[in-house]
Amino acid sequence: MKIIYPFFLFICFSSLAHGQAQLRGWHLSDPVKTSYYGISLKETYDLINEKKLKSVPVIVAILDDGIDTSHEDLQSALWINSKEIAGNGVDDDKNGFVDDLHGWNFLGNAAGVNVGSNSSEWIRVYWRYKAMYEGKTVDTTSMSRAQKFEYAQWVKSRAGVVGKGMKQSELDNIQQYLRNALYCDSLLRKHFPSAEYTQKQLEDFKPATSHEKEVRKFFLEVFAQFDAPDISNRLALDELTTYVVGQVRVASGDKVPPEDNRRDITSDDETLWDTKTYGNNDVSNGELMHGSHLAGIIAASRKNGIGMQGIAENVQVMMVRTSAEGDEYDKDIAKGIRYAVDNGAKVINMSFGKSLSPDKTFIDDAVKYALQKDVLIVQAAGNSRRDIDGFDNYPNPRYLFTDSLAPNWITVGASDTLGHPASFSNYGKNLVDLFAPGVAIYSTIPKENKYMAWDGTSMAAPVVSGIAAMLRSYFPQLSAVEIKSILLESVTLPKSPVGKGANAAEKNLDQLSKTGGIVNALAAFQAALKRRSGP
Repeated sequence: MKIIYPFFLFICFSSLAHGQAQLRGWHLSDPVKTSYYGISLKETYDLINEKKLKSVPVIVAILDDGIDTSHEDLQSALWINSKEIAGNGVDDDKNGFVDDLHGWNFLGNAAGVNVGSNSSEWIRVYWRYKAMYEGKTVDTTSMSRAQKFEYAQWVKSRAGVVGKGMKQSELDNIQQYLRNALYCDSLLRKHFPSAEYTQKQLEDFKPATSHEKEVRKFFLEVFAQFDAPDISNRLALDELTTYVVGQVRVASGDKVPPEDNRRDITSDDETLWDTKTYGNNDVSNGELMHGSHLAGIIAASRKNGIGMQGIAENVQVMMVRTSAEGDEYDKDIAKGIRYAVDNGAKVINMSFGKSLSPDKTFIDDAVKYALQKDVLIVQAAGNSRRDIDGFDNYPNPRYLFTDSLAPNWITVGASDTLGHPASFSNYGKNLVDLFAPGVAIYSTIPKENKYMAWDGTSMAAPVVSGIAAMLRSYFPQLSAVEIKSILLESVTLPKSPVGKGANAAEKNLDQLSKTGGIVNALAAFQAALKRRSGP
């Protein structure tokens, strides 16, 4: 069997060994008492008990790819729509969504079919406007602001699509690599219970033949791409397949229109706002894991003595499915925000991003609606090592055609155990508000009550959302804008400088965000207590 290795490395799994139990939950630590720049969560609950503070339930909406509703550490935290009778096929609460017991899935249909993958927004925008602009002489001086924005989005998409992507020989290599991996796995899985195994288990496997030895060697190289000892063969192949499919799509983006899975399944036109409702109530959506990981960070049970502990007690997690493999649609994001607001969420977590937003006005209007209804939005800054002050990163808090920023929006970068910016994190002195732990964050994943440590600003955002939910629970009189102010004014300022290099990992946090600090629950509660008691 010919073995061909591609030149790529997945970074969504933690680069720190998951077996190091002492790192599990480090993000909850106190930076004064330990060497980890965590959020001082135990000390916060000690303060809560000392002050005898009382809490009220708070709903946190997660706009993402789904949640494992059967997970042992998440079941007690699920939002339950008490006005809906489960499974009766009737919109009991007349909110426009049938049987929305735990949230809503905007990427599905009434027959129970769900969107598994979306295309790239780059390719979608290119083909959306190609007939209008390709090869045409365009006079931008006579355009309206909206037309200029549309044209600028198309020009940018064209530059990112035409002639981009891997050469055919490189595509052939990675496709062959995937076929080899699938073949090796088909032979190896026969030797393991449930046809599933980890890198450590494969290392311990004793091949009986020379062929099995070669197969084992190859798949160990597959595992090595992830640098994550706890990753399973199934998950590794899923990620590898997603990567290969994505590369093929990019390479053919200017030649073949993108598959329109979303419209085919939902029967919804993403460019038209006035659709009253679409989707279904399936918020679990199989084995997609991202949303489950975020939910655990925010609200995994703190009392069952298993797995890990979430940040906030007395919170209910509402899942609003707006994400699949690939880029989100602006309409789904905006509809998701409005659904969350209308159904009682006080904090909305959005751990996703993209570089184009053709229907940004949909999202801007939804954010303004959330502000009117006193809802806080927390967004991950992204993992591209970019200064997003000078690079388009959507969704964002800046209203289109203005310099105004939504006051109920927090953008979060990722920090590591030492209080340094994570090497992958986006940053921005004007657009990133603060940092939060986002490296080796151990949390819940589907299925069968599993857990894994991941890196990403995706993990940092729910750390902030969890603290924000706590504040809203114990200080319900404070507005979303006041909660944001408290979180920003109470950050921890790291003591160890890291120089003034060219990228985020080599700069001090004060050069990379508005506050120059890391979110801290204890300091935020102390600030909230002062604000409550007055001058």
